[in-house]
Amino acid sequence: MTAARFIATWFGAGLLRPAPGTWGSLAALPFAWALHMLGGFVALALATVLVFLLGWWVSAIQTRNTTDPDPSEIVIDEVAGMWLALWPVSFGAQWMGADILRLWPGWVVAFLGFRLFDIWKPGPAGWADRLHTPLGLMLDDIFAGLFAALLVVALAALAHGFLM
Repeated sequence: MTAARFIATWFGAGLLRPAPGTWGSLAALPFAWALHMLGGFVALALATVLVFLLGWWVSAIQTRNTTDPDPSEIVIDEVAGMWLALWPVSFGAQWMGADILRLWPGWVVAFLGFRLFDIWKPGPAGWADRLHTPLGLMLDDIFAGLFAALLVVALAALAHGFLM
């Protein structure tokens, strides 16, 4: 396995079947926790940007000379999107001085919301997916992650009485 394929499949998670995107999203979670524990929200945010850029690069390598612009085994895009979906959880935990795992409802909402928006691809996520380019491959999951992050914020506000 080449280094680009190893990274694009997020250490092989994208090779798991069925539903490699779900496996990639699940594989992103312990890394998000570790990043938060090592450097808080800033570490997770910076890592998200770096993984997005790295994913764009390895996706270009992996899709070069192929007919499939978005092979299912490439899941580094799910990692970037999942991490973005977790930004409010990480930020909230750091701001409140709480253990990030105590905010487990946010993890669940981020994961389920991200998977929903990644599959549904509403609005700009669908537009990015239709680009059929390595950038589009990455961007559709960034939009799905953004929508999931907004869902986390909205449901947290509702749960904590801010929207009542």
